[in-house]
Amino acid sequence: MNTDTSQQLQQQILDAFEHAIALRIVGGNSKAFYGRAVSGEALNVAEHRGILNYEPTELVITARAGTPLNEIEKILDAKGQMLPFEPPAFATTATIGGTIACNFSGPRRAYAGAARDYLLGCKIINGKGEILSFGGEVMKNVAGYDVSRLMAGAVGTLGVLLEVSLKVLPKSEMEATRVLHCSNVEALEKMHVWSQTALPISATCFDNTSLRVRLSGAAKAVDAAINAIGGEDMDNASRYWMDLKEQRLDFFKTEKPLWRIAHASDIEPLPLEGEYLYEWGGALRWLKSDASAEFIQNTVAAADGHASLFRHTQQQGLFQPLTPGLMRIHKNLKQAFDPKNILNPGKLYPEL
Repeated sequence: MNTDTSQQLQQQILDAFEHAIALRIVGGNSKAFYGRAVSGEALNVAEHRGILNYEPTELVITARAGTPLNEIEKILDAKGQMLPFEPPAFATTATIGGTIACNFSGPRRAYAGAARDYLLGCKIINGKGEILSFGGEVMKNVAGYDVSRLMAGAVGTLGVLLEVSLKVLPKSEMEATRVLHCSNVEALEKMHVWSQTALPISATCFDNTSLRVRLSGAAKAVDAAINAIGGEDMDNASRYWMDLKEQRLDFFKTEKPLWRIAHASDIEPLPLEGEYLYEWGGALRWLKSDASAEFIQNTVAAADGHASLFRHTQQQGLFQPLTPGLMRIHKNLKQAFDPKNILNPGKLYPEL
């Protein structure tokens, strides 16, 4: 399906700008749980879809923001290629625009890079109804500040994504997953040591008893890594990593607040009560805890990290509080791109 609805979207934003009407950006609605609830007139980008350009030999794909994520992955898979940041979908309705807007990356992120690292360029509509293009379709295309990457993680607060161009990579020749049984301290130490080697690790996960390590690459390199790491071979490994990416493991089936904690991978376990799941070599830690947002975020900040409330119904303390300097930068960016604060107002912070 090729549907260019950019003029309709632009007109709705122009009208909203003129009358200072707040807009709630809606795509596949697969990530509506993320961030603070937004009230406003719906701006539906789901029908703005279609792959505009795909050059397998150039390792680049360009698509409209409403294009389903699974459609893109299916086309890439047919050519033996993939989105290297292994994005979670959370629903079959997920779009590539929502994926980039949230900057969501999966188990491969610590070893291959984040979604924003593969964003070559984008086209947006800003809060004044202007259509702007940034970047391009090659890696070395920016002289100065890479504005397109601001859109990754902005969750629509700076502009409505119309098109994105992404770098893709070939799939690995071979993959294997090894399982080691150890404590959390031992797991963190192992993952930190491995990060300083050339082992072809593409994902790690520790669930309080077992450390799983995925190896991806040339057959000889994977075989050598298996001998170096040891452990046991894992059955149905691809299903496990898919369930981890999509948060379908038993760990994620909880009524407790689910926190997403990020800090240096070699930080020892923090004094926070609750149940943990470690990813990204220890740099990403999921925590199920009833502790207060203030206590969790203060504890994590003391370790030079940040914590966000990933899944829960509360609307306060979702994201790590910003320092006055960072908040000032965010406000200046918001003012530049969306001067009347009509695009997803308050999605990240009440002040934005």
